[in-house]
Amino acid sequence: MRICHQLPPMLDYHKAKELIWDPRTISLSQDQRDWAAMTPDQQEVILLLCSLFHMGEEAVAHDLAPLLIAIRRSGAYLEDEMFLTTQLFEEAKHVEWFDRWFDEVVKRPIEMSSFLGEEYKTIFYEELPKSLNRLLTDHSTRAQAEAVATYHMIIEGVLAETGYHGFVRALKDRNLMPGLVTGIRYVQQDEARHIAFGIYLLQRLVRADRALWDVIQNRLNSLLPVATGLIQDIFARYENQMPFGLDVTEFVNYAARQFNFRVNAIERAVG
Repeated sequence: MRICHQLPPMLDYHKAKELIWDPRTISLSQDQRDWAAMTPDQQEVILLLCSLFHMGEEAVAHDLAPLLIAIRRSGAYLEDEMFLTTQLFEEAKHVEWFDRWFDEVVKRPIEMSSFLGEEYKTIFYEELPKSLNRLLTDHSTRAQAEAVATYHMIIEGVLAETGYHGFVRALKDRNLMPGLVTGIRYVQQDEARHIAFGIYLLQRLVRADRALWDVIQNRLNSLLPVATGLIQDIFARYENQMPFGLDVTEFVNYAARQFNFRVNAIERAVG
């Protein structure tokens, strides 16, 4: 089988090779100094964000493989399979990155599960594994559409993107923790390709079967309130007085913009 190098998944496959980064090479010396100078409330917010990312990256690394299997068994494109191998590698690397940051900056055991609210558990420990593990036995385009809507559109396209914005507003805008900011920038760079693949795949699916647009919409609309609730729950811990001056309205609106942008991109493929 010959490969079409101009298909979007292959273009992003090549980008993944060109933009490889190593979590072990990022300096954390300034992060250690900035961490020591932070107030307990500021430290707790950064611990919360990093814990949610660490456990989220671990969850998606666990659960992605069935999509690769389903695409292979449904007789789809080799290019899709090749791209997904880079995503699997990158998700594992993201777990490594956050693990290293905890080891070298926090330097003490953290009970990360204490930061998990019910909405987080619903998305990452119920809906994500349910929709992806279904693909082990159900390789249908409907099952693929629901899984990708969950993984690429909600988890990466809404929650992770909103989390990156949080790190920018809390740290980058204040010139704090440059190592963590650099690692987050690399993670976001990787996941931009993942989201682009998700949009491409959903567009291709709805072009082939317009009825899948309703499936995708229903899945997204059922999960968006849970994702928004997750964001609101984070701020509720601080009675809306979040350290670093972070504002819940800004972040809920940011999440909504990310959601609408990607839904519109898929809808345009419906015709």
